[in-house]
Amino acid sequence: MPGFEFFGPEETKEVNEVMENGVTFRYNFDGVRGDQWKARQMEQMIQEQMNVKHAHLVSSGTAALQVALAAMGVGAGDEVIVPPFTFVASVEAVIAAGAIPVFAEIDETLCLSPEGIEAAITPRTKAVNLVHMCGSMAKMDEIKAVCDKHNLLLLEDACQAIGGSYKGQALGTIGDAGTYSFDSVKTITCGEGGAVITNRDDVYGHSHMYSDHGHDHVGMDRGAEDHPIMGLNYRISEMNAAVGVAQMRKLDKIIATQRYNKAKIKNAIKDISDIQFREIPCEEGDSAGFLSFILPSEQRALEINKKLAENGVDGCFYWYGNNWHYVKNWKHIQNLTAPAKLPIELIEDRPDYTNIQTPKSDDIMSRTISMLIKLSWTEEQMDARIEGIKKAFA
Repeated sequence: MPGFEFFGPEETKEVNEVMENGVTFRYNFDGVRGDQWKARQMEQMIQEQMNVKHAHLVSSGTAALQVALAAMGVGAGDEVIVPPFTFVASVEAVIAAGAIPVFAEIDETLCLSPEGIEAAITPRTKAVNLVHMCGSMAKMDEIKAVCDKHNLLLLEDACQAIGGSYKGQALGTIGDAGTYSFDSVKTITCGEGGAVITNRDDVYGHSHMYSDHGHDHVGMDRGAEDHPIMGLNYRISEMNAAVGVAQMRKLDKIIATQRYNKAKIKNAIKDISDIQFREIPCEEGDSAGFLSFILPSEQRALEINKKLAENGVDGCFYWYGNNWHYVKNWKHIQNLTAPAKLPIELIEDRPDYTNIQTPKSDDIMSRTISMLIKLSWTEEQMDARIEGIKKAFA
């Protein structure tokens, strides 16, 4: 991770095929595009790779979240359970839908816990936005059981976890819908892009229409298409999808490389007494984008984070102090700061986001460091990294 480390002539070839035909729009222009349909091709590749019935490409991972929520029927006044540890888009998309984010606790998986979800459910709860953080998964059996028990929709935000699985099933395909991100620093990249994946025909139908102004995409004449629903424009371009086609062919190699590199480092530092590795409910399904470990105290985590940098171990993240991945640092979310009045402001009994209480999550994240696993490391570079980690803990 990220996929751009494996950029090569394959991506150039796919982009050139689009440029040679001059059609960058993903729909129509059938007669002049030389039968080049990169978005369709990438969608088919995702469907086959993930063993999922439908995949629909959009312009970003954030767009995928917004489209998925709308397609699942989540809207004004609905409560959606979200984690305090995630990229901020997971929460922004809920607010943009007119819904109400409700923060629940995570556990040592670094994902929402079944107990945290159960404790956050109210009569207004419509869905759970489950984020598979840092390439690994939550306790899916238990969480699916909670959602089924309370008749809740389950959206899997697998934007950081493409290529991961749980008991043989691709992450993102277990709930009602899933999302991927293909931005410039994701496991595979289109530059910008995302996808909604689902086994539900109705969610797919709403997804492809909602992301293109409600077009039903029936027939070959765009001007004659009907508009069964309202929508917006979250279309991906053929240029971005072309890069994604080449990257999809490399996904297995990317995941295998990540797993090898992570295993080498993890095995070399497993005997360091201070380290407790994050819980991974299905080890063989870990996409291995990050190596995350939990330390005995916040003070020790801060000390080790500093010493890692001093010993040349780059790419380490102390999320608890990170501006974009932990709720305590999101002042714009806490204060609902926006350029215009938000739908959520019309709800008088909304949560007080300036006083979010997630003490278990605070404890876990204040002690957690995650190391990005790069694809381009040589054996010598990994050996030097291992030595640097050991020096940091000495």
